[in-house]
Amino acid sequence: MKPRSARIVRETGETRVVVELAIDGDGASTVATGVRMFDHLLTQVARHGMMNLTVAASGDDQHHTVEDVAICLGRALNEALGDRSGVTRMAQAIVPMDESLSLVAIDLSGRGGAVVSAPFATAAIGDLESDMVRHFLVTLASEAKMTLHARVEYGLNDHHKAECLFKALARALDAACRIDPRREGHVPSSKGVLEH
Repeated sequence: MKPRSARIVRETGETRVVVELAIDGDGASTVATGVRMFDHLLTQVARHGMMNLTVAASGDDQHHTVEDVAICLGRALNEALGDRSGVTRMAQAIVPMDESLSLVAIDLSGRGGAVVSAPFATAAIGDLESDMVRHFLVTLASEAKMTLHARVEYGLNDHHKAECLFKALARALDAACRIDPRREGHVPSSKGVLEH
């Protein structure tokens, strides 16, 4: 099987972002966005999704940086998946972290869309604006051309809620991207194609 990997570079008047992704990795990551909590969450995606991930980003403000990293990571995932033949396609994960519980369900459908329910009690989680969690997930789903449902079921600590949500994202991505030997060489759709 050809390596499922991609490198995306995005340079605008607001940001410069480089993302390198290998779907079939060992969870290694090097992440530097200038937002420590965001770095921590992206590291969870690599570690628990068993993907190798490198992210180098700088921007004029946090919103632009997080958004453009989501754009690049989504595009990298879409490119690395290719025509998506052989993938499991649909998967879900429920992940606890102490008192918090999160659920993520994914369909690598070729159609971008997200439903996110992630209420946070505070305006910021460490140095990350809380609403950036939702914005990242919506943008990622759009660019990766996947359907994403993400929900924080409950929790008291916003750090725990965000982290278990990203760990659930990682586990669901790992499962959805896996090659199912029964489907090898076939696109998992009755249409015979998943737009990408």
